[in-house]
Amino acid sequence: MDPIAIGLILVSACLHAGWNLLSKNAYPTAAFYLIANAFGCLLLCPVLALYHSALPALPVDVWLFLFSAGFFQAVYCTSLASAYRTGDLSIVYPLVRSSPVIVVTIAVFLLGRGDQISGLSIAGITLIVAGGFLLPMRHMGDIRLKNYLNKSSIAALIAACATAGYSIIDDQALRLLRESEGLPGTIQTTLLYALLGGLSSVLWLGFFTLVNQRERARLRTALKEQLRVSALVGAGMYLTYPLVLISMAFVANVSYVVAFRQISLPIGVVCGVWMFKEPGYTLKFVGITIIFIGLVLVATG
Repeated sequence: MDPIAIGLILVSACLHAGWNLLSKNAYPTAAFYLIANAFGCLLLCPVLALYHSALPALPVDVWLFLFSAGFFQAVYCTSLASAYRTGDLSIVYPLVRSSPVIVVTIAVFLLGRGDQISGLSIAGITLIVAGGFLLPMRHMGDIRLKNYLNKSSIAALIAACATAGYSIIDDQALRLLRESEGLPGTIQTTLLYALLGGLSSVLWLGFFTLVNQRERARLRTALKEQLRVSALVGAGMYLTYPLVLISMAFVANVSYVVAFRQISLPIGVVCGVWMFKEPGYTLKFVGITIIFIGLVLVATG
């Protein structure tokens, strides 16, 4: 991996762990993330003011990608909120962060780009996945499928699949944008895409909220009681993902980015154990070690 990509992803990882920590503490809902995403979009509005003239140059396929990616982002936020309301940060966060690697890697092979992934990186991705699934277990004998079949884990796995969905779509869209004429530089175009993707997710989250009576009530509560923390979460979210999108320009394959982003995983686990007093059993730290080794293999592969 390019050192620039590694640096961007490291900063992004720290921000990501931070806003997830705030989210868990706030007992989030889809309405909570609607406010967070709306605030994040406001932060990126200057990008639209500067580069709105590039909008007509966006290919039609990119608009379709944005619509689809927004849906997956909304599903991600809704599922993540459910997982955090019913589970521990040190269990939910690893599941959400490690599981997308499986889906993305499979999709990359199905798209015919498997030759871009080295054997060393595949080994690293395998270790990341293994470590991620090891973290929730207190004892080796607990590694059974039924231990994941609870509301929190299922919601986390849905969020993970949604993450893989919008990551693949974003990669395709940004590749198309980099080949298009009449657009500003890579970073400017990426930020514009991030804003438009955010607006798409806001529309989808707004739809999810409006059609659900409970979420409509939660929206009123969030506006009254959680506006500040949701704004902070939104700022973290919208400072984080543009860095990831920019890093995609410096790697051969999106699976490298999705995998190396897992560096935030041990940060999140430590925060859960330390700040929320969640159980810090040995297998959690064994899992973190395995994931670290996997990250090194991905970074050098």
